[in-house]
Parts: sequence; C-alpha cells; structure tokens
Amino acid sequence: MKLHTLSPNKGSKHRIKRLGCGESSGLGKTSGKGNKGQKARSGGSVRPGFEGGQMPLHRRLPKKGFNNHNFKTTVSVVNVAQLEKSFDDGATVNEEILREMGLVSRNTDIVKVLGQGEISKKLTVAVDAVSASAREKIEKAGGKVETPASE
Repeated sequence: MKLHTLSPNKGSKHRIKRLGCGESSGLGKTSGKGNKGQKARSGGSVRPGFEGGQMPLHRRLPKKGFNNHNFKTTVSVVNVAQLEKSFDDGATVNEEILREMGLVSRNTDIVKVLGQGEISKKLTVAVDAVSASAREKIEKAGGKVETPASE
C-alpha cells in the first residue's frame, strides 16, 4: 500500500450542494429557499417556539408543579479505597482536606464515605456521614470514625 493509492470508501464522500448555479440545475433561482419572505432572507429566521406574535403554547398552558432544584442537598461520595491511596497511616480525614486534595467538589453539602475497596491504615475520619460497611472497615483497621450524629 502506498499513499498515492489510498482513496476514501465508496459512498463516504458527497458532492457539495452548489446552490444558485442556473435554473436548469434544479437548485438555481431561489436556491431551495422557496418564495420571498423572512425565511428566504440571509440570516432571517424566527426563534424556536415563535408563533407569529400569537400567544405561544408554553404561555397559554397553566403552570403546574414545583421544582425543588434550588433546595436539594448534594452529596459527594468518597470510597474507602480512595482514602487508602490518598492518606498516610495515622492521618485525620475531614471535609477541608478532601476538598484540597480534589476528592470532593466545591459545591457540595454533605460528604459521605462508602465502603467500596479495602483499607489497612489507621485513619481518623471526621465527615458528615459514613456507611455501615465503611465504618466497619475503618474500625477494623484500627481507625476511628467521627460523624456529627455520633457526637
């Protein structure tokens, strides 16, 4: 195989649509834009949902329901395996340290430690919530768990 023998697959290349090249081409005169009007003009189009000045459907229908988006609590999850990798033996793990290390995002309300993976280091974990399996693994390794509920 040589560079000059390469060619694209059959059907993969399309001829460009050359608009306005004479009436007999089928794409001349109005170039597929129909007759005169706003949509035939360069840059001329109306926004989605515009109904020519008539009251649009989304405003004719009644409002319904409640969106709790602004008030929801966001939970960031850290697994035991991540703690094993990121911290030395005898270290204290809290929300500020997890944020500095990039394990927890800035815009979160609660930090929860889950029990995925194994841990062998003695860590003092002081976060908002800890799952039962994570608590068991941390305490089995000789560590300590401190949560607001347990204090």
